[in-house]
Amino acid sequence: RNRCQRLDLSGNARNCFLAGNPDSYRNLIGKGLRCLWHVPHTSGQEVYRNANHSLGRFFSQSSQPLGEKIPSPLISSVGQPPHHFPAWNIQINRSFRISPSLQAAPVPLFWIIVKPAQKLFAIILGRSIRNWWKALPPNKRELFKESARKNKWKILLGVSSLGVVFVMFYFTHLEETPITGRARLLVFGKEHFRELSQMEYDMWMEQFKSQMLPETDARYQVVERVVGHLSESNKDIPQVSALKWVIHVVDEPGVNAFVLPNGQVFVFTGLLDAVSDIHQLSFILGHEIAHAVLEHAAEKASLVHFLDFLSLIFLTMIWAICPRDSLAVVGQWIQSKLQEFMFDRPYSRTLEAEADKVGLQFAAKACVDVRASSVFWQQMELAETIQGQPKLPEWLSTHPSHENRAEHLDRLIPEALKIRESCNCPSLSGPDPRLIFKLNMQHLLESSKGRGPPNSTKQDPSKPKLDFPHA
Repeated sequence: RNRCQRLDLSGNARNCFLAGNPDSYRNLIGKGLRCLWHVPHTSGQEVYRNANHSLGRFFSQSSQPLGEKIPSPLISSVGQPPHHFPAWNIQINRSFRISPSLQAAPVPLFWIIVKPAQKLFAIILGRSIRNWWKALPPNKRELFKESARKNKWKILLGVSSLGVVFVMFYFTHLEETPITGRARLLVFGKEHFRELSQMEYDMWMEQFKSQMLPETDARYQVVERVVGHLSESNKDIPQVSALKWVIHVVDEPGVNAFVLPNGQVFVFTGLLDAVSDIHQLSFILGHEIAHAVLEHAAEKASLVHFLDFLSLIFLTMIWAICPRDSLAVVGQWIQSKLQEFMFDRPYSRTLEAEADKVGLQFAAKACVDVRASSVFWQQMELAETIQGQPKLPEWLSTHPSHENRAEHLDRLIPEALKIRESCNCPSLSGPDPRLIFKLNMQHLLESSKGRGPPNSTKQDPSKPKLDFPHA
C-alpha cells in the first residue's frame, strides 16, 4: 500500500518557522507525516515524460483575503519579514544559474590531460597533410586524384565502417534515466563519477571554508529540514535513499544552490533572501536534488566527451583543407561554436527542464504548494526587468529563460497537484499564488502610471518604489 505522510504548510502554521524560530519548523515536521507515494513507472508518458529544456525562482498561498496586507514569510538573517518584494532587493546577474558549471560537467583527470593532447594531435595531423599535399608535384597530385576516383567505393566503405563503429559505441552505452526512463548516453561509471565529485567537493569547501554557516544558525536549520523532509518524502525512490544528503549553507549574496553527485548540498544565503516562502525553497532544492538523482553530471560529461571525440575528425579536416593557418583557426572556432550552440547548450536546457519536472514531483510528494514554483521564475524575470538587465536570447544560455521556465512549470503543475492529492496532503487553502502575483503586478503598473514623470521626483526611475502589499 502507498503510505503517505504530510507536512502541513498551509495557513498560519507556515508563518512561524521562517521568522527565525527553528523549533517551530521542527515541531511542524514532527506533527506531519511524510509522503511515500510512488508514481507507477509504467505511466511514464504522462507523469515522467521527458520535458526537453536546458541553473542555478513567488508568492505563497494564503488563507486570508486578498485585500489584507500579509507579510511574506521570508527567510532572512535577522528573522524578520521584509516589507518589499524580496527578489527586487537583490542584485541578480544575467548569468544566474542554479547549478554551477563545474557541477554540470565535471571530468575525470584522464580526460583533463588527454583532451588537449587529442586536439593538438588533430591539428598537427591536419596541418601535416596540408603541407604534404602542397609539396607534391602536380603530376603526383593528379595520380592521387585518379586513384581516389577509382577506389571511391572502397573509401566510402571505410568511412561507413567508421561511422558504424561510432553508432555501435553510442547504442551500446545507452542507459535508462532513473525515474523518467529516458534513454541517455552514459560513458562514465556512476560510482566512479561520484568518487570524482569528492575532488570537486574538496575544492568548494576550500573556497568557502570561511563563509560556512554553523549548524546552530536558523538559516542552516531551515535548509537542513527542507532537504531532510524532501528526502524522507521521496525515500521510496532508490536513488534518493541511496545518497547521504549533507547540508552546507554559504554566506554569499549570490542567488545560487547546487548539489554534487555525491549528495553534498550547497545553498547560498542570497538564494534564501530571494525566495518568498518555504514552498519556493522546497521546489528549488527539489530541482537540485533531481539533478543528482538523475545523474545529470555524468550524462552531460559523457555527451561532451563523445562529441569532442567526433569533432577531432572535423578538426583534422579543417586544418588539412584550409590553405592557411589563420583560416584554419577561424574554421576551428566556428566548429566549436556550432557544437556549443547546436548540441551542448540545448542539451543543458533539456536537463534543466527535466530537473524542473522531477523536482516538482519531489516537492508535490512532500506536500509543498507546487503552484509557487512558476511564480518564482516570474519574480526573477520581473527583478531583471526592473534592474534593467538586458534580455539575451534563450539559445545563448545553458538554462531556459525565466519566462519559458515559468510557462513550462505551469503546464506541469496540474499533474503535480494530482500527485499531491494522492499523498493525502492537506488541501491548499487561500488564493492561488499565481493569481496573487498577477494582481500585484497590476497594482504595480497602476501605481507606476500615477507617479508622474521621472523628473518630478528624486527617485531613480530604474528602481521604482516597491511598497505594495503581498501575501
